[in-house]
Amino acid sequence: MSDRFKPFNRREFLQASVVAPAYSLAVILDDETPPAEDVQIVQEPARPTGTDVRFEGEPNMRLVDLTCDFFIAGGGPSGVCAALAAARNGARVILVQDRSRLGGNSSSEVKMHIVGANMHRGRPGWREGGLIEELRLDDAVNNPQRCWELWDLLLYDKVTSEPNITLFLDTALYAADVKDGAIQRVMARCDKTETLYRIKADLFADCTGDGRLALEAGATIRWGHESREAFQEPLAWEKPGPETLGSSILFTAQDHGKPMPYKAPAWARKIEAKHLKHREIGSWEYGYWWIEWGGKLNTIQDNKTIRHELLAIVTGVWDYIKNSGEFPSAETWALNWVGMVPGKRESRRIEGDHILTQQDLMGLNSDFEDAVAIGGWGLDEHPPGGFDDYDKKPFVSIALPEVYNIPLRSLYSKDLSNMFMAGRNASCSHVAFTSTRVMATCAVMGQAAGTAAAFCARYKLTPRQLYKDKKRLAELQVQLLRDDQTIKNRKNKDNTDLARSAAVSASAESRGTKASNVIDGWVRDVPDTYAHRWVAPMDDDGAWIALTWPQEQSIRHVQITFDSGFQRELTLTSADGHNQHMIRAAQPETVRDYALQAKKADGSWKTVASVTDNHQRLCRHSFDAVSTNALRLMITATNGDPEARVYEIRCYA
Repeated sequence: MSDRFKPFNRREFLQASVVAPAYSLAVILDDETPPAEDVQIVQEPARPTGTDVRFEGEPNMRLVDLTCDFFIAGGGPSGVCAALAAARNGARVILVQDRSRLGGNSSSEVKMHIVGANMHRGRPGWREGGLIEELRLDDAVNNPQRCWELWDLLLYDKVTSEPNITLFLDTALYAADVKDGAIQRVMARCDKTETLYRIKADLFADCTGDGRLALEAGATIRWGHESREAFQEPLAWEKPGPETLGSSILFTAQDHGKPMPYKAPAWARKIEAKHLKHREIGSWEYGYWWIEWGGKLNTIQDNKTIRHELLAIVTGVWDYIKNSGEFPSAETWALNWVGMVPGKRESRRIEGDHILTQQDLMGLNSDFEDAVAIGGWGLDEHPPGGFDDYDKKPFVSIALPEVYNIPLRSLYSKDLSNMFMAGRNASCSHVAFTSTRVMATCAVMGQAAGTAAAFCARYKLTPRQLYKDKKRLAELQVQLLRDDQTIKNRKNKDNTDLARSAAVSASAESRGTKASNVIDGWVRDVPDTYAHRWVAPMDDDGAWIALTWPQEQSIRHVQITFDSGFQRELTLTSADGHNQHMIRAAQPETVRDYALQAKKADGSWKTVASVTDNHQRLCRHSFDAVSTNALRLMITATNGDPEARVYEIRCYA
C-alpha cells in the first residue's frame, strides 16, 4: 500500500493534504442546508473499501474538506448572531452546532428564557437592539402560543435562509491545527452522517460556551473564581478556587382539570420543607432555575453525574408539590416535559487582550474606545452547592447602576491571532461573568464578533490589528450602530448617511417631540421619555414625515428604525407570571403599513417602496437610484397605537 492510503493518526490527519484536485467535486451532504455559493466543499473520490484515507481507528468515516472566511463553533444565541452578522456583512460562514437544534440554553432542549440588560423590566428602555431584537419580534408575532420548538425552527430558518452561511447540525468540533499563533484549520465530526470535516478558514470563533475551540487550539483559559486580590474586586472570594455556578434542569406542567396522580422514581430526592427555606414554590407551570447543582464538580466532564442529580431533584420537587399536601391545587396538574440537557451556566472563560472586571461593569473605569456591545444584568452570584446549600439564598444579585459597554478586546483571544469568542466564554473575571453570562448579552457579543470578523475578512486584518487600526475600528462601530446594535454613549455619526444633512418636517408633532429627532443620532429613549423619537397622531390620512435637501440627492437605500416598545420585556417563556408583562404579537407602537415616496421634479411624489403588515423595528429598503430633493415616509397604520412613532431615518446613495 502506498503512503497516500495509509491510515492517519490525529496529528497526521490535521497536517496532511489528501485532496486530489483531479478528483475534487462539490457535494451537498444529506438533508443539511446547501453550502454558500462560494464555500468550497471537496470530497475524496470513492475507492474500494480498505484504500480510503481514513482517521486511524475510524475506518467508516468519510473525509470532507471545506473552506470559508469565518468558522464558528457553537450555535447558541452568540453563535447564531455571530453567523448572521458576519454573513450579512459579506463573509462566507460555516457554523457547526453539536446538537440537533440551534439556541443553546434558549432551545426546546433546555427552555430557559432570554434575559439581558433590561433586567426583567427593572431597567425600562434597555432591551437589546440588533439581531436579538429581530429574533424576539419575529417570535412574538409568529409564536403567540409560546411553543419552544417554533423558536428552534425560527433560528434554523434565519440561519439557513442566509446564502452566506453553511450550517452543520449534530456536528462537534474536536481538533485544531495551529501554526505561528494562528489557527490554520479545525476538525469536526458528525457521527449521524459518518463524516469528518476538515475546515480551513481565515478567522475562527469559539461560541461553544465551554471554550472547546480554545482548548484544542491552546489558548489561555480561566476556570472558577479568582481571588479578591487578583483584580481588586470587592465582590470576589477572598481566595481563588475551582468552584463555578451550577447547572439547572427545568420542567413544564399543565392543568388537566381532573386528578393526575404522580409517583416519583425510586432514585428521586426526598424533599422536605427545610430544603425550600429560601426557594419559593409560587406556581409550577414552569420549573425552577434554582434547581441548580454541580458547581463543586467539573461542569463539563461531570455532566452525566450532574444531569442525574438534577433529575433526582426535579422529580423530588415535583413529588413534594404533588404529594406533600402543601399544594392541594396541584392535584389536577401533571408534568408534560422534563429537560434532559442541563442548562449550563459556567465552565471555561478565554483570556482576551482585556479581561472585564467588576469595576468595568460598575462604571468605575473609563469607557472603552473599542466598545462594541452592552450588558446590564446584575452581578448575580450563586452558591456552588446550588440546591444542596439550602441554608443559603440561591442567589445574591447586586443591580448595576447603569448598562455597561463591552470592548472588542474582550471578544478575541490574546494568544491566537485569528480567534474571536463570544458568549459566556468571553474574556472576563468570574465576578464580571455573573453578569455577562445571560443570553441577550451573549447574543449582542455574538453580533459584535461576527461583524468584526467580516471587517477582518474584508480588510485582511487580525482582530488585534482591527482594534489598533482606529479608522477601521471607528468604521466597525458605525456599522454596528447602523445594524441597530446598541453601544452606550455612541450615536449615529455616519458620514455617508445623507439624512443627517436634511431639513425635517412632519404632519404633526405630539408629546413634545420634534420631527428632527429622527436625525439626532439616537435610537432609544431611556427612561421612557420622548427625547429621541418623533411622535404624531394618526388622523384619517395617517401621518407623514419628510426629509428635504437644498440640492438633489441620489438615493438608493433607506433604513427606518421604528418604536418596538423597548419599555416592555419581550422573550419566550413558559412562566405565566413573566408572560403577563409581554405582548405576544406585533408590538402596538410599531408602524405596520407605510410607503416611502421621492419627490419628482414636477412636485409630485413617486412611491419607491411600500410595506404592509410590518412588525420589525429595523426596516431596510433598496431600490433603483432616484434623484430627489425630498423623501417622505407616509404612515397609514400602526399595530394598534393611535400615534405614529419613528426613531430614525437614514438615507444612502
